[in-house]
Amino acid sequence: MTSELVSLSPMQSLGIPIALVGAIFLALGAELQHRGVNKVDAATSGNAKSGLSIRQLIALLRRPSWVIGSLMLTLAIIFQLVSLYLAPLTVVQPLGAIALVITAIVNARVTKTKLTAPTIRAIAFCVGGIGLFVTAAALTTSTLPISDKQLVIVLIILAVVLLIVTTVFIRFRTRATAIFYIIGAGVLFGFVATLAKVVIERVQTLFIGGFHIAQGDWLTLLCFGGLITAGLAGTYFVQTAYSSGPPDLVVAGLTVIDPMVGVTIGIVVLGEAASAPWWATIVFVVAGGLAVYGVFQLSRRTTPPAADAVGDATPSPA
Repeated sequence: MTSELVSLSPMQSLGIPIALVGAIFLALGAELQHRGVNKVDAATSGNAKSGLSIRQLIALLRRPSWVIGSLMLTLAIIFQLVSLYLAPLTVVQPLGAIALVITAIVNARVTKTKLTAPTIRAIAFCVGGIGLFVTAAALTTSTLPISDKQLVIVLIILAVVLLIVTTVFIRFRTRATAIFYIIGAGVLFGFVATLAKVVIERVQTLFIGGFHIAQGDWLTLLCFGGLITAGLAGTYFVQTAYSSGPPDLVVAGLTVIDPMVGVTIGIVVLGEAASAPWWATIVFVVAGGLAVYGVFQLSRRTTPPAADAVGDATPSPA
């Protein structure tokens, strides 16, 4: 491992503000989707906490708040994909935690509550940790070509994770708590970000070199299938988690677990920090610890769900 810094190019640096815009859409989309899920749960007299039923999923499509929230989340995904195309995974993936800060502020305004001193301190830890982490990552990480061997490792790990999550969901569905759905969604979305970066790079290569039935091309198809599977399962878990608490609780879990999984894969499997100096590891650990501490402190707020606070327990057009 060398001590040479690896600075981002101007084009790669552009990925940072794009990721921040995506985080804004993520926060607003989460707030609106949470509102829609709670309305559907109240209108159908169901128990979304044990998993949304087909009837509830269909009902969500008729809720303007949920549909608009879904459109915002779609924009968030598009911005994230663009940022992943431009910059290393370890740089842009942690920026999603900014969505937690925005969600906490928006939810406080919606519920007409003030941000307390502990909440503000938690936000400071979150922002400070993220800022330190991204700065260190921008100076010491680089995007490297992803080999077939690395991709196979990622796909095998994802298959094991999907098997475990599915088994636990089937066996303990009626007793599962919001924490299970949040952790499951965070892990799955961490793989989604990684696989999305792989697909983007390989599709670009295929357009240049042409599509041939070769091992790499089949791996690209498997990667795309894994991305869709993990994305759908993670989305289902998120919608279920919305029924168990305020949106900032869900976003808090996702913005800790998602980046941790994505960055761990980027560093351990993809080797994005292979040329980082020794002190970068210490900075990553300290910065990650600060951000994780801030996020978990923020998630411990007892703010009531936004939907209840504004009278959404009674079905309405939105």
